[in-house]
Amino acid sequence: MRKITKTALGFASAGMLIAGLAACSTTPASTGSSSAPESSSSAESSPVPLASIPSLDNGVDTAVLLDADFAAALTSLGLTPGTVGTATLVDGSLIFPITGGNVDYYDPEEDYRPFVQGSLEHEGSGFSLTAGETTVELTNFTIDPGTSELFGDVTVNGEVAAEQALLFNLYGGTLKPLEMDGTNAILEGTTVHISSVAAGLLNDTFATDAVADQLLVGIAKITVATE
Repeated sequence: MRKITKTALGFASAGMLIAGLAACSTTPASTGSSSAPESSSSAESSPVPLASIPSLDNGVDTAVLLDADFAAALTSLGLTPGTVGTATLVDGSLIFPITGGNVDYYDPEEDYRPFVQGSLEHEGSGFSLTAGETTVELTNFTIDPGTSELFGDVTVNGEVAAEQALLFNLYGGTLKPLEMDGTNAILEGTTVHISSVAAGLLNDTFATDAVADQLLVGIAKITVATE
């Protein structure tokens, strides 16, 4: 792998993607929302984006290296983690394939906010937590690069408990420089934290108060195909 700049990519769409993912990883998350928000603007009319990738159907994935304290917390609560759908667990990392989405990048010097808009979708994958006869599945993750939040569906023993609820907040204080692996852009170092919504749901379901708001889950590595 090699570190690169936007210029080194050599084409505008990949440069926009880098800017969009960087914004996703470095913007502090808010905690007051419980469902995926619509993109909004402080301007009365929508401007034309500086660059746009209308489809992220080429993937690749979002991997979360689980924090040792998070794994220990699951063990202390008697919770057994598992994968759902196309997700995999490899060397301590939960890996969720990117199945679609889009990114628009607007001029940050203008008033239009957020200046990065779109989504990274992970349909058909997720992870589960099981204790006794109770299984909670968190699936179909959607990352909002404008708010640095991750939304998803929740079921309890197969029954829908929430749809596209705010599950995790993303913080980029430890984000590493962008790297390229062939034509894939890689951003690694964003920390993933349980939201107040997810903490409350898990505590209620498993009859505990041990799942803390903003509990560190792990460190994310987002890999996206630029071609």
